[in-house]
Amino acid sequence: MTIDTKDMINSILESVSRIDYIKPEDLPNIDLYMDQVTTFMESSLASTRRYPDDKVLTKTMINNYAKNNLLPSPEKKRYSKEHLLLLIFIYYFKNILSINDIQALLEPITEKYFKSEDDKDLTYIYNEVFSMEKSQIEYLKKDLVKRYTTAEGTFEDADEEDKAFLKRFSFICLLSFDVYVKKMIIEQIIDDIRPKEQAKKVKKEKAPKGEK
Repeated sequence: MTIDTKDMINSILESVSRIDYIKPEDLPNIDLYMDQVTTFMESSLASTRRYPDDKVLTKTMINNYAKNNLLPSPEKKRYSKEHLLLLIFIYYFKNILSINDIQALLEPITEKYFKSEDDKDLTYIYNEVFSMEKSQIEYLKKDLVKRYTTAEGTFEDADEEDKAFLKRFSFICLLSFDVYVKKMIIEQIIDDIRPKEQAKKVKKEKAPKGEK
């Protein structure tokens, strides 16, 4: 690898190393009003924004999540720790899944674990899922280096002025294909979770005109 490509992959790996999540102990111990919820989410997830003026969460988003049964209604206009945990899950899922898919995935979780009175509550679910984060980050870094090396081996016979861009294009294509395949797998798993009648309805809604 040249100095430039080493700098780029090192910069990517440093960014991946900084990926973090909101720890349950960092969540407020009191119920929050809407403005407090958006302020907390904006400050806690600021590092995930692509651009500084991007919004992590807005009032409109929260109201839409409640309208689409992704989020239980607040109690006396206040949102609990459980509401915040669900909003964190929704925040990550919404970048790759449809509202219907998120609903199918979270509905069983919400029904059983939201406001649960025993130890197996939403905090328990959240801790179990995000405890995998550290090991996954290390795996992801190794996988990125492997894919980057593969992409660097392409377009060796390209025109010199195009070579750097085309190699980077190869890298993006490799990552995109990985995301595409994993998204398909996730959707298939969700379809297996979703009741058959509901799955048929969602499939019909997604199909282009003439293909229903």
